[in-house]
Amino acid sequence: MGGYHKSLQIYDIIIARGVKTLEEKMFELMEKLYGEFKNLDAKVGSLDAKVSSIDAKVGSLQKDVLRIENKLDTDSKALFDGYSQNYEKLTVIEAKVDEISSKVEKQDVEIRVIKGAK
Repeated sequence: MGGYHKSLQIYDIIIARGVKTLEEKMFELMEKLYGEFKNLDAKVGSLDAKVSSIDAKVGSLQKDVLRIENKLDTDSKALFDGYSQNYEKLTVIEAKVDEISSKVEKQDVEIRVIKGAK
């Protein structure tokens, strides 16, 4: 029985060492996970800052686009007004040219009649 008792003590020592080793491994694993989570948290914080920076830049770009759109709208209205005025003037000039052309034709006919009468 003494041998049996001694064997139990040896198994108890082996199991105790195994438990201790298992506990140590679990602790090391937990430390490693904690370190990785801290690293991950730092990276997420960095990404958060970058996203905030991008948001600010996008906001600024949106303001610039709106300003450009408003300027283009104003400029295109001015160009359209200028086009309309030019078209109206051309219409008036065309009417005057037609009137002058008609008078010239009438005078040509009169000149031919006068020359033919001689």
